[in-house]
Amino acid sequence: MKKILLSAAALVMLFSCQNDTTETAPETSAVAKRGCASQEVLAAQMKADPTLALRMSKIESFTEKAMLSGRLVNGNVEIPVVVNVLYRTAAENISLAQIQSQIDVLNEDFNATNSDFSATPALFSGVAANVGITFVLQNVVRKSTRTTSFSTNDAMKSASKGIAPTTPTTVLNMWSCNLGGGILGYAQFPGGSAATDGVVMDNNAFGRTGTVSGVYNLGRTATHEVGHWMNLRHIWGDANCGSDLVSDTPTHDTANYSVPAYPHYSTCTGTPVEMTMNYMDYTDDRGMYMFTNGQKSRMAAIFVSGGARAGFGI
Repeated sequence: MKKILLSAAALVMLFSCQNDTTETAPETSAVAKRGCASQEVLAAQMKADPTLALRMSKIESFTEKAMLSGRLVNGNVEIPVVVNVLYRTAAENISLAQIQSQIDVLNEDFNATNSDFSATPALFSGVAANVGITFVLQNVVRKSTRTTSFSTNDAMKSASKGIAPTTPTTVLNMWSCNLGGGILGYAQFPGGSAATDGVVMDNNAFGRTGTVSGVYNLGRTATHEVGHWMNLRHIWGDANCGSDLVSDTPTHDTANYSVPAYPHYSTCTGTPVEMTMNYMDYTDDRGMYMFTNGQKSRMAAIFVSGGARAGFGI
C-alpha cells in the first residue's frame, strides 16, 4: 500500500499538470468504455482560474492534517440532494422512480449495504469501508431544453441554458441530461465555484431502472462521481502508476475497464494486486463495489469544521 507524502507545491503540480483538453460533444454517441470527465473539467477550470490550484492545495493540506489528527466527523453526515432534470425527449425526462433508485444506490454504496460488498476479496477485506454517509432526495427540478446533447462546459448548470444549482454549499446538486462525447458523467472537486458545484450524469446511466442500459445500469456512475465531489481521485492517479493520495489503495498502472479477472496484477513497483473493484476505477458497474478506509477518511475530512464542505456536517 502507498505512503502519501506530498508538499503543497507538489500538490499544485499534481492538480494543474493534466491534459487541458475537453471533448466537444457530438449529437449522438455510444459509450464503449466508462468515460468520466472530472479530471479534464478540473484542468479546464484551473486554466481559466489560476487561483483554483492554490485553493485545492489548501484543502489538501487541511485534509492531511485532519486525517493525521483524527479530527474527523463520526459518520453522521446527511446529504440533501436536488436532482435537476434537463430533457428534450420524453425518455430524457426520467421518472421519479428512476431518480429515487439512484439515491438508493448511493445510500447502499456509501454504507456498505450493497449486496456485492460481500464479494470483496480477502486481500482487501481489512480496508473495505462503510463510509457512513447518507443521501436524502430533497427536490426534483425539471426543465425542457432544445439542446440535443450537452458537453462538459457546464452549460446545463446555467439558468439560461439549463438549471442553476440550489444552495450548493448545503445541497448536493445532480444534473441528469443527455451527455455527448462518450461521457457518462463528471463532478466538480471541492474548491471550485459554487455556481457550478455538483455532479452531472448522462440520463442513461442515472440510477438502476427506467432508461438505464448496457453495463452502466447499476447507478455506479453516480457513486464514482460523488466520490470525486467528496475529494477522491481516480485510483490510478490519472497517470501511469500515479497517486490517488490514499495510502491503502494499491498503485495501478492505469484505468481498468470491463470486469478484470481477479487477481489483476499491476506492473508498478512491487507488482501489487490492483483493486479493480474500487468505485474510483473505470470498471463496469457490476465490477465495482467498495471504498477503502483511507478513502473514507479523505472524504470525511471535507465535512469537519473548517473543511471544504463543512456546511453539510451535522
